[in-house]
Amino acid sequence: MSAQIATKDASGTELDRLAQVAEDVLRRCKAAGADEAEVAASVDVGLSVSVRLGETETIEHTRDRSFGVTVYFGKRKGSASTADLNADSIATTVEQACAIARYTEADPASGLADAARMARHFPDFDTWHPWDISVERAIELGIEIEDAGRSIAGITNSEGASVQAGQALAVYANSHGFTGRERGTRHMLSVSLLAEDEAGMQSDHWYDSVRAAQDFVPAAHIGRKAAERVLSRLGAQSLTTRQCPVLFAPEVARGLIGHLLSAVSGGALYRKASFLLDARGTRILPDFVDLIEDPFLPRGHASAAFDAEGVETTRSALVEGGVLRRYLLSSYSARRLGLESTGNAGGVHNLIVRSGSDDFDAMLRRLGTGLLATQVMGQGVNGVTGDYSRGAAGFWVENGVIQYPVEEITIAANLRDVYANIVAIGNDVDPRSHVLCGSILVERMTVAGG
Repeated sequence: MSAQIATKDASGTELDRLAQVAEDVLRRCKAAGADEAEVAASVDVGLSVSVRLGETETIEHTRDRSFGVTVYFGKRKGSASTADLNADSIATTVEQACAIARYTEADPASGLADAARMARHFPDFDTWHPWDISVERAIELGIEIEDAGRSIAGITNSEGASVQAGQALAVYANSHGFTGRERGTRHMLSVSLLAEDEAGMQSDHWYDSVRAAQDFVPAAHIGRKAAERVLSRLGAQSLTTRQCPVLFAPEVARGLIGHLLSAVSGGALYRKASFLLDARGTRILPDFVDLIEDPFLPRGHASAAFDAEGVETTRSALVEGGVLRRYLLSSYSARRLGLESTGNAGGVHNLIVRSGSDDFDAMLRRLGTGLLATQVMGQGVNGVTGDYSRGAAGFWVENGVIQYPVEEITIAANLRDVYANIVAIGNDVDPRSHVLCGSILVERMTVAGG
């Protein structure tokens, strides 16, 4: 059985079909009296295989479709969606959207994005790489990953390995005459392992996520990395409450940046639910920190020529020299704030966190004595006040050398202080996300034992 989901020619044909349906729906909306309308249609296809202890656990083929239409009667808005792309279902969806709009209250900020902001250039970001992998080969690859980890002395069990191949096709069209097509692939390999000693059991995992399968690290590396991580956690202990420097490993450091992105997003700002209200033009990070949005990265996890409203994306600084230069705004949130869209309907498109020259070992030396945080958990982030308090696990470090693993601790501070007290950002960038960030060293946080 083959998991090849679509050839390049087939994907273009499917995109053309979605675009034709979308444009027909826009004509129907106009005929129904809508002043403006927009359509978003997508098809996601994938294969997912999981194995555990050398045996196949699940094989799943997916084909998910969605079709959503939004109409505007003046400033009254109605939306409806369906997963069925046959003509009758789409006609019913249009009728439902129009009916909803006729009974909603007018919202002065509603409506399509400005027609002059629609994207006109559609470069190829090299994001389309269908993975022609059979189910049999996916099973073999999963077993290879798991076996590489289980072969390491001390690993006592496995929670399984998975192999995923996925493709996504999407069309966005609106009554400005804009029709945008996007296609992308995303593939993942992962494994979770367990180890146990007299102090108890530990588990950890590792994964890789890429646009093109040839960009994967060797499969055995993923298994060995997961084994290394779980074995390093054996004998973990808690800490007494203290204040100390905290080094966030790259895979958790990007979460700190994620909280900042949430705080400068339009929805949080117009609802006044952000600790960075009115922060544009002020210093929120040290002067050596730049955050650059680059929608045009080849094979980037969030590369795009246009946002979710068709607005053209641009490469620009979000933070420059530590100063917040702009917010992340859709046309709706921009209108609510009396500003202009920044082309960020749907989120940020590849954020590069400018790093220094220090690798991970050098960052440990800069940490000196303090906490290396490799896991954070819980929902203890208050977006309104910026208060941050999350469960954590990692390692206690002395004189730049890891001493022992720690768990059942809490790290706490206010995010404004965390951002202001960043000492360094490493060059050990984690490439598996659209937020490209190395490890982050914070001068001081409160660390409390369980």
